[in-house]
Amino acid sequence: MRTKIILVGYRATGKSTLAARLAERWGFDWFDTDDVVEARAGKRIADIFAQDGEPAFRDLEAAVVAELANDPRPMVLATGGGVPLREENRRILRERGVVVWLTATVETIARRMSGDKSTAARRPALTDAKSPVAEIAKVLAARESIYRESATLSVAVDGKTVDELVEEIADRVPEFFAEECSGRRSR
Repeated sequence: MRTKIILVGYRATGKSTLAARLAERWGFDWFDTDDVVEARAGKRIADIFAQDGEPAFRDLEAAVVAELANDPRPMVLATGGGVPLREENRRILRERGVVVWLTATVETIARRMSGDKSTAARRPALTDAKSPVAEIAKVLAARESIYRESATLSVAVDGKTVDELVEEIADRVPEFFAEECSGRRSR
């Protein structure tokens, strides 16, 4: 049974912000996989990458995803941008929830990333400092089919307020999630 609303997408698409707001709307718990990974590791994601390497980070991330996906409570889950890269993560997320792919243009992502210094310090740096826009475009192109495969539905975030996105997702999710959401909508 699907008991989760799971947000996937590239970094800076608003997954954490929307997870908190959607959880509030339905009275669900919410979790950010990056926050849980950092708590378990006792260090920032950027430090995990630097000290332990990406494979160690991805292993810890997959363990957190499996634990949260198998938790019986209804919840909203904001995933790290790379969670869908592993087939096992995609499989378990599709089985346990409605997977909402948050899409944005390269320009929107670059603007948001440059304006958010608090989360930038947590994340691994982009590898091509000369052209962050080119790197974002490259990674998005490489991940698009993976995000698409993971998703139950997609929602474009460009030019929309958080309130508008909450309404759009709340209006679209129940067709996939009717039993779990019935009676929990606050409006």
